[in-house]
Amino acid sequence: MGSRYMLQAWQAFRTRAAMPRVWRFYPGGFEREMTRREAALILGVRERAAFDKIKEAHKRVMVANHPDAGGSHYIASKINEAKDMLMGKGKSGSMF
Repeated sequence: MGSRYMLQAWQAFRTRAAMPRVWRFYPGGFEREMTRREAALILGVRERAAFDKIKEAHKRVMVANHPDAGGSHYIASKINEAKDMLMGKGKSGSMF
């Protein structure tokens, strides 16, 4: 009885529909105008995240992408723009 169940379970597992992959990172480039959605994706937080979560995420992402540590100036400016967008400091815009 147990082996029959295991065989049926294995066949059901093998023939199940492939689950779509969950992307961990944003797969595309930057939009022309920064939106709240894009800013949240850049920092890895929710669009309505608390200020302390935004600051923490900004620091984490900037440490990994800072120009002084070999990162890109363009990426760093986009990260700062994303932080400003989510913190409600207006549209500073990227210098690039």
